Amino acid sequence: MSDLPILGAALNLTSLETCRKLMLDRPRDLELQDFWPAEVLNGDWNPLVEKAKELLDGHEGRLGIHGPFMGFTIDSRDVDVREIVRKRLLQGLEVCEALGGTHMVVHSPYSTWDHNNLDNYENGRADKIELCHLTMKDAVRRAEDIGCELVIENIEDKDPHARVQLAQSFNSEAVRVSIDTGHAHYAHGTTGAPPVDHYVKAAGNDLAHIHLQDADGYADRHWTLGEGTINWHAVFDALGKLDSTPRLIVELRDHSGLPASIANMSALGLAQ
Repeated sequence: MSDLPILGAALNLTSLETCRKLMLDRPRDLELQDFWPAEVLNGDWNPLVEKAKELLDGHEGRLGIHGPFMGFTIDSRDVDVREIVRKRLLQGLEVCEALGGTHMVVHSPYSTWDHNNLDNYENGRADKIELCHLTMKDAVRRAEDIGCELVIENIEDKDPHARVQLAQSFNSEAVRVSIDTGHAHYAHGTTGAPPVDHYVKAAGNDLAHIHLQDADGYADRHWTLGEGTINWHAVFDALGKLDSTPRLIVELRDHSGLPASIANMSALGLAQ
């Protein structure tokens, strides 16, 4: 990344309608967050896709979705649960294809417990990766076929390298790394993980996507950028050293904070 980066956003269709003018003023990347619930994926989501296409008329940024995540992990040992997760991931990719989306967020399986215990078992790390392959192999093939990237987002991850190794293990351009700045800051402040910029450095050019949210290092706040304690200069300095161009997605609990988030990062000379 060389030029001052352009911030995109994670929005649902209602907030996209409100923020549409802002999202069209530059080629801002967009992540739609209407399509992760099982109730939506099991139902008729075509009207939502059609509404999205109408709102996206004139949009020039990249488009993707937050994939399903609630109630499961991608490393389940239970073969029946694994089949449900496989189904959900494929359902999400079906939506992506219908939208013309090119990324889908998948949640990392690495927990704080894993950090202290994976090496307590023979082949613990390799077994973890193998379970993810058993769950995701069909989704990876499907993502390759439709030109979509599955980006694996840190949740509890204390070791910023483990998720990178998982993504690389698929040996596929369709599996990349995502970072959530608030999750990383929580792990740093509460579990002793490295600071957020170290997550960027660990991902390197495998980084394809980042959720930008501010926080206090204690909980998953999703505050407006500039309202928490993340060192944004360090984060954007690390991003600026990458050759890749990750999607910079502002992901807030209160979507009305998007204009202020962009303005605050602009005032710091970090983004536009």
